[in-house]
Amino acid sequence: AHISFSPTLEQQSKCPGCEDNIINGDFIINYDVKREEGPGEVQIVNGYFVHFFAPPDLHRVPKNVVFVIDRSGSMSGTKMSQTRDALVAILSELHVEDHFALLLFDSDIITWKDSLTKATRENVTKAIAYARKIKDNGATDINSAVLRAVSMLVKEREQKTLSERSVDMIILLTDGMPNRGETKTTNIQKNVHSAIAGKMSLFCLGFGNNVDYSFLDVMSKQNKGLTRRIFEGSDAAVQLEGFYSEVSSPLLLEVNLRYPDNAVHLTKNHFNQLFNGSEIVVSGRLSDNDMDNFLVEVLAQGPDKDFQVQGKASVANWEVTYPEQEYIFGDFTERLWAYLTVQQLLENSAIGTQQDKETATAEALNMSLRYGFVTPLTSMLVTKPDTEEGPASPLIADKLTESQRQQAERRHVSSLTSYFDAACAVDGDPHFMIELPERDDALCFNINDEPGTIFTLVTDPKSGFVVNGQFIGKKTLAPDGNTNTYFGSFGISHQKLGVRLEVSTQDISVLHDGKHVKLLWSDTTSINETNMNLTLTKNCSLTVTLRHFVKFTIIKHTKVWKRRHDQQDYLGFYTLDSHHVSASVHGLLGQFYHGVEFEVADLRPGEVQEKLDATLYVKGQTVNVT
Repeated sequence: AHISFSPTLEQQSKCPGCEDNIINGDFIINYDVKREEGPGEVQIVNGYFVHFFAPPDLHRVPKNVVFVIDRSGSMSGTKMSQTRDALVAILSELHVEDHFALLLFDSDIITWKDSLTKATRENVTKAIAYARKIKDNGATDINSAVLRAVSMLVKEREQKTLSERSVDMIILLTDGMPNRGETKTTNIQKNVHSAIAGKMSLFCLGFGNNVDYSFLDVMSKQNKGLTRRIFEGSDAAVQLEGFYSEVSSPLLLEVNLRYPDNAVHLTKNHFNQLFNGSEIVVSGRLSDNDMDNFLVEVLAQGPDKDFQVQGKASVANWEVTYPEQEYIFGDFTERLWAYLTVQQLLENSAIGTQQDKETATAEALNMSLRYGFVTPLTSMLVTKPDTEEGPASPLIADKLTESQRQQAERRHVSSLTSYFDAACAVDGDPHFMIELPERDDALCFNINDEPGTIFTLVTDPKSGFVVNGQFIGKKTLAPDGNTNTYFGSFGISHQKLGVRLEVSTQDISVLHDGKHVKLLWSDTTSINETNMNLTLTKNCSLTVTLRHFVKFTIIKHTKVWKRRHDQQDYLGFYTLDSHHVSASVHGLLGQFYHGVEFEVADLRPGEVQEKLDATLYVKGQTVNVT
């Protein structure tokens, strides 16, 4: 396909009457491939086949959804705000043929209505208004809540109030940390699996950095569903786009794909649902070369009647299709079969018995090594070409599961949290810390200058993000006659997001979307807006996340001289996440945001006992460090 786009002068104008022109926005192309009625497309190459099935023009199967919403105390702050946003986004996408229910839980269970409700515009509007008022409170009894949702759907089926040809599903929104009722996660999984008994699907949305993802992932896979993480600091509705498109519009139920007897070692060929916008892919090996009688049959349940289609596979001659190129597919079909097989073995290894898990894991490992796939069981060694300076160090590339990735995040957050916890109480903390994750290290340093001096710490011209800091001096002179200086205030602004913060040792001013909020360090509170999340911990730290951009913490320190009965309040600025900042960022701190090359050498005994001094070589400068 060839697409040509020639914007008009009006489309290129920033605003009516503006002289500057620019294309400002996303250029999005939505397309579909040509799909003919029939069993789909089959490709057979070198004794392996792959079958793509995505039939056109199918009507939706109505769905019956019970939303199970965790409103316990652990969901407070950003997680609760994101849960409300996620629920509103999903409710807005319901179709009038659908039925739904809202079930809120903490240590108790509250239902919006006693039974499922038809998704009329009026009912959905009322449900959205109800969802916006959900507040966190109490403990977390996931087991009882999900079992109640199952019983609601079972009761509706028994009373025959739902369409026989409709699909039942539960969507659980939680951080996955049960602490009331049944708290053992393996028991909850067993209870839910036994209650559902294959009659409905369970989908989970896990909120927050501490979500028990593994627990939710296994439980959803055991019950014909899937799990997605909703990350803090990002728009929940945006993160939900991919998830909800996977589950919002079922087209077929109980899809079976049948092949002739010479098709062996098949990948998964039974699917509980086919959703709009998705595609079923099945691959396998052929025990002989009889491709003339390769008959494909697909059986499923549709919204009105059973779906059945069959046909012969057409085998294309790729040398005719691509006469000027060498055979471009090679062993692609075999590798696709191997890839699907490995993925399904890994899924099975998470939900079967211990023996099943060991067998599936061993087979997946064997195939990953044979075909050179990077999986959670394998790693890839990446070697760089030798340079004039000698051979480069090899790199290890790993593919983590979501649980492994979450564990790595927790280790990183835990190390920062313990650092900040100590910073609230321990004297002598540095003014600044620059995380260097690629080196698993950090640069910490202080700066001294005249009181009143203002430093430009960060400037990002592309976004208009600016951080300035001003020094204050100690009230009394040091014994050597010098004045010790500290950062006493910071000014932070982001032009595009319309955010401005002024932070001093006395108070905090927040200006956002025309609203002005003044906070004291003695407060404990949080502010959750579309473009900003702010958390203030009493007399300790202020953590701010600017959406899709940067995350930082400002800590209030108090330095005490007991002998002199004197103390000094000052501030420290700590960058937690800056990888979205543009490459043009600069400033005292900004220059480090995209990495810095440095070398530490000449380790030697320091002036302070039990600490070493060293020489730091950075940006052409030589600096003595501890």
